[in-house]
Amino acid sequence: MSSQPPFGENVSAIRAAPGVPVIRQVNWGGLKTLYVKEVRRFFKVQLQTIWAPAITTLLFLIIFTVATGGRQPVHVGAATVPFADFIAPGLIVMGMLQTAFANASFSLLVGKIQGTIVDYLMPPLSSAELLAAMVGGAVTRAACVGAAVWVAMALWPGVHVTPVQPFAILWFGVFGAVLLALVGVLTSIWAEKFDHAAAVQNFAIAPLTLLSGTFYSVTHLAPAFRAFSHVNPFFYIISGFRFGFLGVADSPVLLGGAVVLGLDVALGLLCYTLLRRGWKLKN
Repeated sequence: MSSQPPFGENVSAIRAAPGVPVIRQVNWGGLKTLYVKEVRRFFKVQLQTIWAPAITTLLFLIIFTVATGGRQPVHVGAATVPFADFIAPGLIVMGMLQTAFANASFSLLVGKIQGTIVDYLMPPLSSAELLAAMVGGAVTRAACVGAAVWVAMALWPGVHVTPVQPFAILWFGVFGAVLLALVGVLTSIWAEKFDHAAAVQNFAIAPLTLLSGTFYSVTHLAPAFRAFSHVNPFFYIISGFRFGFLGVADSPVLLGGAVVLGLDVALGLLCYTLLRRGWKLKN
């Protein structure tokens, strides 16, 4: 049933009619409500959803800087930077990516398992609005984790995380989190139990993240490993995000930004199509 009034009909009369909801173009109220629900859901258990990933990320920094002294030089492009400054940005965005996936992969999946998926499908929300709210919630959680880790690293002795290119930080941080949120939504649509989502996390997300140049520069890798890195989308996210702090990168920043944006658009269209068709959701 269309929420739009027939052509030529008095709009003010329709608005005045009691009990007749009129939603035009975008249901901003419903979109905001679902987004707030997604944010409140992870804030209720913030010790697990925000602080635990932040502490885990900081432990990586502590372990590696203690093991190497934090001053071992790393060659990035034509520049040489201290190891601690090199891995810090990568660790921040790595925590953001994994958190965005975890949040988005939980929303629809728990609804299917608990039988509450109707709470997502019955409200007067379009597929695009439903997708935007879930992705927005995941990106918000990723931003909270990234901000917490950044503040802690800024206070950590011997680590410098002063932004040099803020636009690059925002671009790769936001669109990288959107990419993993869309992968999480796709996973939650496909998965039928928590084991399926965990398998994607353990056998796809985690390896691609760890093998993306977070802890090393790909410049001096063997040709085969360097080629693998350049087909790994996580490599472009981490390299571009690191460029925002160091001003140098292992990859062309403009190319990386275009790759991430293109993947976001492609996955967004795929998720929208599956949500619109109700694949594995309306059975």
